[in-house]
Amino acid sequence: MAESAPARGPLVGRDRFWQPPAYTPGYKTSMTRAPSRPLVALGSTLSEETGPVFGRDMLGEKDNNLIENFTGQQAVGERIVVHGRLIDQSGRPVPDALIEVWQANAGGRYRHKKDGYLAPLDPNFGGCGRTVTDAQGRYEFLTVRPGAYPWPNGVNDWRPMHIHFGLFGSGFGQRLITQMYFEGDPLIARCPIVKVIPSQEAIDSLIAPLDMDASMPMDALAYKFDIVLRGRRQTYFENRKEGL
Repeated sequence: MAESAPARGPLVGRDRFWQPPAYTPGYKTSMTRAPSRPLVALGSTLSEETGPVFGRDMLGEKDNNLIENFTGQQAVGERIVVHGRLIDQSGRPVPDALIEVWQANAGGRYRHKKDGYLAPLDPNFGGCGRTVTDAQGRYEFLTVRPGAYPWPNGVNDWRPMHIHFGLFGSGFGQRLITQMYFEGDPLIARCPIVKVIPSQEAIDSLIAPLDMDASMPMDALAYKFDIVLRGRRQTYFENRKEGL
């Protein structure tokens, strides 16, 4: 498979059967957020096909180290490495893409004035970081495993341990906000937000497996989370998609 950057051009249409429906009563806040009229599919334009360009010179030395990037002191919690590759639907790496993450601390509390959970704040944990993918689409973060926390959706609903990801690809039409869950967490199958995803394959793609090969002995376990962004439409050549 070709290891080249995605070509500029029209984007592949979104798969509505992969994404959760907008209106899902089991996830209470979707009832007020959902569109009241039928969705309209539009082709991509130059605005979506091109996008911001990010350089590594915009990053701070510890932007991808959430354990130390808030105060310079060590945050409390189980130390983990989160790493993976950013690719498009054709399997091409997406280089120079900005990846932002944010998460709760080890006790399950966010550093946000509206987070009312009783778990304590960690004075040395800010809960956010960023990095830029390399030429092969690879990225890495050092952080602490976030805790689970209750939320007012149902009588006793809890969010699984998770990390939020915000990604910019090579164009605005590839912009993605998603969440990463951890292999083996029993709360994943109970989560009302996870339950609105129609495909088990799609759910599985959000769960990062333990990666002992990338762990740091006597320091941190590792989890591998590969992410796929929308790809580019391509012309067929000798009955094969360009680049395959």
